Amino acid sequence: MRVFMLSLLLGVSAPAMAQPSQPAGAPAGPAAIGRPAAPEGWAIGIGVAPVLSPAWQGSNDMALSIFPDLRISYGDLLFASVPDGVGINAVNAHGWRAGPLVKIRFGRDEDDGGSPFQIAGGSDALIGMGNINLAGEAGGFVEHSFGQRHQWRARAEVRQGFGGHQGLLADVSLNHRSRIDRTIISAGPRASFASRDFMQTYFGVTPAQSLRTGLARYDGDGGLLSYGVGGTVVQPLSRNSAITLFTSLERLGEQAGDSPLVRERGRRTQFTLGLAFGYRFGL
Repeated sequence: MRVFMLSLLLGVSAPAMAQPSQPAGAPAGPAAIGRPAAPEGWAIGIGVAPVLSPAWQGSNDMALSIFPDLRISYGDLLFASVPDGVGINAVNAHGWRAGPLVKIRFGRDEDDGGSPFQIAGGSDALIGMGNINLAGEAGGFVEHSFGQRHQWRARAEVRQGFGGHQGLLADVSLNHRSRIDRTIISAGPRASFASRDFMQTYFGVTPAQSLRTGLARYDGDGGLLSYGVGGTVVQPLSRNSAITLFTSLERLGEQAGDSPLVRERGRRTQFTLGLAFGYRFGL
């Protein structure tokens, strides 16, 4: 949930910053609804977003976090940020983009379940489960914009974890973008898949964890991690700044949802709501 939510934050705050979404104040036309040309040279974006979300993926307790956002891009080639990781558009032609990508996934704290940016709320349901360390995820992405005005965007990512988890993940999404005056609206379905290693790290219950928590042992298998919908409403404030309302509703798949951790101490349906402000400038 945390990486999914951060990735969503990237997509919605980027209109005031850099790749991948529509810059604030861009001229009307095909690029204004699809993916516009990125600014030439180096660009820096800064932003902040208060986000209300589950304290941990599968939690029924909510937490309030304030996420800072610093991102750097070089033209339409390189992008780097904490939410979206570091990536290169090695392929960029005819509506197609593809290239390598490295992301981070924040750890899970058994004391409150929250991210390093949590300021309120949280959950004590993880006590006895132990902490999960920060993980890196390396892989690649492919994306295609299509439609008369490139208003549809399909994207897929595959990433292998290292550090806090050793699992393999795949994310797929489809978004439709439209404009009402200067307001940009984007929404669509998405789904995530994970290997057995990932499921066991985040939703499995080992014998030692079972003794400490009273939860039944559970060995998760690979498969559908979550599925749902997400949407954003972007309101430009100036050519370089914008505010964004974003939300998502997802449900955990069977392997994650059947975990005693979720069945007894959480819930399968997960909701996120946030408001972002961002500002972009060039060098």
